[in-house]
Amino acid sequence: MAKQAPIVGSKNVTGENYSGTAAKVYFTKVIDAEHLIKLYKLVNENIYGKVAIKLHTGEKHGPNILPRDMVKAFQAQVPDSAIVECNTLYPGDRFDDKGHRETLEVNGWTFCPVDIMDEGDKTVDLPVRNPFHLKHVAMGAHLINYDSLIVLTHFKGHAMGGFGGSMKNIAIGCASGHLGKAQVHGVDPANVPENYLEWPDKEYFMELMADSAQATMNYFGKHIVYINVMRRLSVDCDCAGVTAAEPTMADLGIVASTDILAADQACVDMVYAASDSADLKERIESRVGMRQLSAMAEKKLGNPQYELITID
Repeated sequence: MAKQAPIVGSKNVTGENYSGTAAKVYFTKVIDAEHLIKLYKLVNENIYGKVAIKLHTGEKHGPNILPRDMVKAFQAQVPDSAIVECNTLYPGDRFDDKGHRETLEVNGWTFCPVDIMDEGDKTVDLPVRNPFHLKHVAMGAHLINYDSLIVLTHFKGHAMGGFGGSMKNIAIGCASGHLGKAQVHGVDPANVPENYLEWPDKEYFMELMADSAQATMNYFGKHIVYINVMRRLSVDCDCAGVTAAEPTMADLGIVASTDILAADQACVDMVYAASDSADLKERIESRVGMRQLSAMAEKKLGNPQYELITID
């Protein structure tokens, strides 16, 4: 049998030997619409029909959210697509439908349909197989109106998760604003502590997120892809809006994969390899953020072994 041809530019950035298969993670250092679209076309074989683009649209005037012009050009390449979001659990600009619509307008998300999936507090329960904690999660009801899902994520830090990658984007982002997000954060929806520092955190929170992510992944099956944009790498999530800490490290690039664990793992590995990432590493470690990766591996949501394939 002829040997498989080597993939040009492929490398194992972990430097560790492994046996078995490796997920493909495509990578570019260039953050613009052209390269974003090029990466997407390498992984979009199973994207069809009505397509949801799960994006964090951010609080009003957030300085770190993905550039609207870049997302606009990308969305235009995806037929029958809409940006999808859900309301938030914390009181803020996107806590309810009215405030959320105003925030979308302020932040420039006006070039395509934006579906607030839990509009009217409507939810749909999706089951979790072999859960850590959650047997089902209340998602925004409109999620099941879509055939495929593109998880377009601003990879950055996160106040509770340590980092916010593809798993966080769907685990929290697809859960309904009040019931679902309370489940994922491990709090009573009827009595949510005002201070998020009083919410359950660390390993338990990461496992709740993995359960929630699995529910959405199981629903879409192979019709889902993950794109992480590593720019404006603040230690804070876009939920922080104008109060988000200024990034202290340089942009890294974009990754795309059909494997959620490989996509997030590759980004974390690149952060740890960067010489200017001390602040983000501290945020990840102080929140036990690596449990996101190990929880996904334990649930077999993806492959921690990957090859990084540069397109530059």
